[in-house]
Amino acid sequence: MSNKAHFPLLDGLRGVAAILVVVYHLFEAYFPVPVHPENHGYLAVDFFFMLSGFVVGYAYDDRWSTMTMGQFFKIRMIRLHPMVILSVIIGVVAYWFDPFLPAESKFGLGKLLLTMVLAFTLLPHPDVRGWNETHSIDGPLWSLFQEYIANFLYAIGFRRFSQKALAILCVFSGLALAAVAIQRGDLGTGWGFDTFWIGLTRMLFPFFAGLFLFRSNWKISIPYSGLASVALLIAVFFTPRFSNLHVNGGFEAMAIILIFPVIILLGAAANVSELGKKLCNLGGGISYPVYIIHYPIIYIYTMWIALKKPTPAEIVPVAIGLFFLFFIAAYAALKLYDEPIRRKLKTKN
Repeated sequence: MSNKAHFPLLDGLRGVAAILVVVYHLFEAYFPVPVHPENHGYLAVDFFFMLSGFVVGYAYDDRWSTMTMGQFFKIRMIRLHPMVILSVIIGVVAYWFDPFLPAESKFGLGKLLLTMVLAFTLLPHPDVRGWNETHSIDGPLWSLFQEYIANFLYAIGFRRFSQKALAILCVFSGLALAAVAIQRGDLGTGWGFDTFWIGLTRMLFPFFAGLFLFRSNWKISIPYSGLASVALLIAVFFTPRFSNLHVNGGFEAMAIILIFPVIILLGAAANVSELGKKLCNLGGGISYPVYIIHYPIIYIYTMWIALKKPTPAEIVPVAIGLFFLFFIAAYAALKLYDEPIRRKLKTKN
């Protein structure tokens, strides 16, 4: 049995962030950016990166004496790629049967299948919707591609960085992140071919800051630290957008560089009841499936609102139904597809 400390509340935070991502996308289809109720919801991506850096350090830092680089990549592929394959299949089906995309603008079946094969590799692929996305079959895959890059960097050498070297990396990548955020006014980008470099900027600081936080063994232990971490995450996402773009960008940079580490250190210190552990485990388990499979339906939902202009009274029941559908589908995908496949692949390896 492992003697490692466990951090159940971090799984719970991952689940909370996944819920907030779905809510953000359901709101986004109707509300323009300045009045979006969850204006900073896209920062969930940066929070996921930071959690991932923390978890990668936790799971693999002490295994390199018995694990090769090839074994590390196999383990990570087994963990992440089955859901990538499923999300691409869902994305292709949703695209092909999307009733709101003009038939003349759609890829033919042969070209779509070739695009699907390329999408299976997680590499950027041709834009099928005209939104200039690097991963237009399923938009959130852009961040999974960045996650793979982060894992690659960690494995090939960054894992050997001392705490001092990691701190230097975090300082410079944090400055770059802040500069981009303040200059642009926000960080809601990185998913397009023209902003791919911003995606790299958004990944570098939070991922390696997460690794730094794990290795530091710091915690912020206060009464109700778990509730405090959840409340702080929600507060960041729902903070109104600042009218001054530079101030808004500065807030988002501050959230990633200062507030997200505090949230993780609060979560790492939280004491969780047995029931709480079960809920956190459930939230952590479905967070990845719901994040990666919900967006192909969001494309259709967004075009429905844009073209048919339904009233709020018509939108609300659809949005609520989709919210529950996404989480039911995510749980089914986890239990009937992802976990069984990962068990089989682990057995073979």
